[in-house]
Amino acid sequence: MDAAARKLWIMNAAALAAVSAALLLAVGTGMVSPYIQDVLISSLINIIMAVSLNLVCGLLGYLALGHAAFMGVGAYAAALVSIHWKVPLSFPLALLMGGVAAAVAGAAIGVPALRLKGDYLAIITLGFGEIVRIIMNNMPILGGARSLRGIPRVTTIPAAYAVVVVCVALMFTLGRSRHGRAILSIREDEVAAASCGIPATYYKILAFTLAAFFAGIAGGLYAHNMGVLNPNRFNFDRSIEYLVMVVLGGMGSITGAVIAAVVLTALPEILRPLSDYRMLIYSLALILMMLFRPDGLLGTAEFSLAGIAGRFRRGRGDGG
Repeated sequence: MDAAARKLWIMNAAALAAVSAALLLAVGTGMVSPYIQDVLISSLINIIMAVSLNLVCGLLGYLALGHAAFMGVGAYAAALVSIHWKVPLSFPLALLMGGVAAAVAGAAIGVPALRLKGDYLAIITLGFGEIVRIIMNNMPILGGARSLRGIPRVTTIPAAYAVVVVCVALMFTLGRSRHGRAILSIREDEVAAASCGIPATYYKILAFTLAAFFAGIAGGLYAHNMGVLNPNRFNFDRSIEYLVMVVLGGMGSITGAVIAAVVLTALPEILRPLSDYRMLIYSLALILMMLFRPDGLLGTAEFSLAGIAGRFRRGRGDGG
C-alpha cells in the first residue's frame, strides 16, 4: 500500500469511526426519539437496497424493475427462521438465511433473464416481482394476505448500520477490483468485453446474485423492524422507489445512492407537517432534480474526503 492509499484509508476509517461513535452515543443516551430511530432504521435499510440495486443498474448497466421482490424473499425467509427456529444468535442467522434465499432467487431468475437486454430484461424482472408477490399472497405458511405475524422486533440501529458499512465497503472494493472493472466493461460494450476474454455471463449473474443477496438481508432487517409482513409491501411501486433512489443519486455512484436513499426517506417525514401538500412538494422536487441534474446528484462520481481535502489545500495555496 503506497502513502496516498494509506492516507486515504486512514481518513475513511477515522470518518467511519466518528460517525459510528456519534450514532451509538445518540442512541445509547436516549437523545434520539423512537420516531427518529425508526426513520433512521428505514434510511439504513433503504441505503442497502439502493446500493445493491446500483450494482445492477449502475455498474452493470441493466434495468431491473423487481428488486423489491428479492427484499420480500429475504424478509419472509428471515422471518420464518426467527419464528420457527429458536436458537442462539437466531437474528444474525435469520439475516444470513434471508440473504441466501434471495441470492438463490436472484441466480434462478438471472440465468435466463440476463440473456436479454433493455426493455425485455425490465419486463422479466417486473413479472418476477409480481409472481413473488402473488405466491406470498397465496401461501398459508407465509400468512397469505392476512400478513405474517409474530416476528420478533429486534432490528436495531447498530445492527442495520453494521450491515450498511459491510455492504458499502464491499461495493467500493468490488468496483475497484478487476472483477468490478470487468462488470464496467460489460456495461460499456459487452461484445468488446467478450472478445477480450471476459466471461460476460458469469459476471452478469454474479452482479445480479450479489445484489439480490444484500436485498435479502435488507428484507430481513425490515421484517425484524416491522414485526408484521404483508406481501403488498413488496410490490412494483416499492421497486420503483428504489430505482428512483439510484437514478437520483447517479447511476454508478455508490455514495450518490447513499445520499439519495437518506434524502428520499427523510424528505416525506420532514414535509409531514404540510399534510396534503407534502407529496406534491416531494414529487415536484424529484421533477426539478431530474430537469436540472439529469445525471443525478453525483453522476458517476464518488464523494471523496481526500478530494475535498486536496481542493482545500489547493485553494489555500492559490490564496497564498
